Amino acid sequence: MCGIAGWIHYQMNLADNIDVVINAMGETLIPRGPDAKGSWVSAHAAFAHRRLVVVDPVGGVQPMVKEHQGETFVLIYNGELYNTEDLRNILENCGHIFKGHSDTEVLLTAYIQWGERCVEYFNGIFAFAIWRERKQTVFLARDRLGVKPLFYSLKGNSLVFASELKSLLSHPDVEPIVDRSGLAEIIAIGPARTPGHGVFKNVYELKPGHLMQFSREGVRTQQYWALESKKHTHSFEETVIRVKTIFEDAVRRQLVSDVPLCTLLSGGLDSSAITAYAHRASVTNGMGPLHTFSVDYEDNDKHFKPNEFQPNSDEHFIKRVNEYLGSKSHYIRIKNDNLVESLQKAALARDLPGMADIDGSLMLFSHEIKKHATVALSGECADEVFGGYPWFKNLDDRPLEMFPWTRNLSERMTVFSQEITDIIKPESYIKQRFHEAMEEVPRLEGEQGHDERIREMFYINLTRWMPTLLDRKDRMSMAEGLEIRVPFCDHRLVEYLWNVPWEMKYYNQIEKGLLRKALEGVLPDDVLYRKKSPYPKTHDPAYLAAMKEWVTEIINTPNSPTHQIINCKNIRLLLNSVSPSSNMPWFGQLMNMPQFLAYIGQLDTWMRKYKVQLQL
Repeated sequence: MCGIAGWIHYQMNLADNIDVVINAMGETLIPRGPDAKGSWVSAHAAFAHRRLVVVDPVGGVQPMVKEHQGETFVLIYNGELYNTEDLRNILENCGHIFKGHSDTEVLLTAYIQWGERCVEYFNGIFAFAIWRERKQTVFLARDRLGVKPLFYSLKGNSLVFASELKSLLSHPDVEPIVDRSGLAEIIAIGPARTPGHGVFKNVYELKPGHLMQFSREGVRTQQYWALESKKHTHSFEETVIRVKTIFEDAVRRQLVSDVPLCTLLSGGLDSSAITAYAHRASVTNGMGPLHTFSVDYEDNDKHFKPNEFQPNSDEHFIKRVNEYLGSKSHYIRIKNDNLVESLQKAALARDLPGMADIDGSLMLFSHEIKKHATVALSGECADEVFGGYPWFKNLDDRPLEMFPWTRNLSERMTVFSQEITDIIKPESYIKQRFHEAMEEVPRLEGEQGHDERIREMFYINLTRWMPTLLDRKDRMSMAEGLEIRVPFCDHRLVEYLWNVPWEMKYYNQIEKGLLRKALEGVLPDDVLYRKKSPYPKTHDPAYLAAMKEWVTEIINTPNSPTHQIINCKNIRLLLNSVSPSSNMPWFGQLMNMPQFLAYIGQLDTWMRKYKVQLQL
């Protein structure tokens, strides 16, 4: 994994700006690529690359330059291809010769062979840019589900792009201006983000499954992959076999690495399934027992209280899985003080206010994992693909009206000034974004009632909720130089499950019943049928106290930039009424009152550190 940045300008000689601009953009991405740096410049194109070495340390150096039939191609790439050897064999049969064994060289050669259609051949996670010197064009693409990030800004004959927003903002043409829609993303949609929206003015995200070409004639974007709705023709038994086959192959493919590899293990169904197959492959390949890493918070055993989203703690099940498989366990316990300290760093890693301690703890966890491994596999996204969240099984036949993870909106908005909410119109903004999502749903002819609603629910989860978790996973892990892979995001699995009927996915009236059935014999039954329990959060009342203190300091600081948008009087009332028993779930499964206060704190950090200018 790596960080990429680039600048295309058709009316400037960029060779004069290489040290001043492109290197500065690359420097912001050092955490993503701590092992090596590289740059390439011509008259109208400049690339910067930071590398995290995972495969072929010598043969995968970037920017990668390749000559073919008198033409120069230059690649910068962030990601991993999981079908590298398959593609290499095909390309060798087409007459291409390879110098190393990196997926970087295979990706660039695939573009030389197939042009824009190369993305159709890739199984992997990626964001990349390829410059063609003769044609003076740049081609950019992002993986189907958006595991790897890519942002850009257009200004006349200039295109600036990068893996992260901070890199874009280090360019003199990109200013930290936030307009109405950007602020609405922060206070209404956040910590989620609308696909394609870069929050800052004139900043955009290349959407998942999209490609872009920029030339002297202008910019062209195109969607190269989309979900396709069609009748599912397999029996339940055939479906079980197909799911198991694709999933096992996805895990196997994602174990490719020339550096130490591990799995994240919570003792839940998803991470345990990945660990089981990864451990089996590790032992079979003579690598010895797989290393697993698990996380919790100091004293959570004293403060944990079961609820609808977290019915039990993880520790017993983590031990059960490791003993059952024979894998080697590492258990990380996060201290409350460290968690509080991580919140500002987490906001800077995400470049936006985020999921508070849910982000910060993953960053701390990644820091500890990095001491032992550079690559990890995680069970993220199984709930979006198989329908594991409560809002799937509680669905009725009525039309959907709002994102199910957006909760208690009116209560949340009381902390913002009336002037700001009148300008932003949060409820209207969210409904607009929701209806845009509904318009995108690939409909199946004749489908109606509950079947139609469930398809809509899966679509918004895959395209609006899952990107939030993928953003979190990428930014927090890459901030510590750790590459995390997500086998449940294999596009073949997503495509197949998209059309599997709900009654199969909800087999035996159990969430992810189909997945559990497919994994029979792979895991012990108590793990296989464990009720869903999400990523752990702290239950220590000291954390809430620290958040109250942080927000109190913000509202008592006259020059805090948040005073432009918050209602200090209402926040004081809120702080006076908050206690450890206070309950205001406001985003997804894990975000409650302590996380809401932390979000306000991260908002202050973001506005100060990025010198945010409001243009409303």
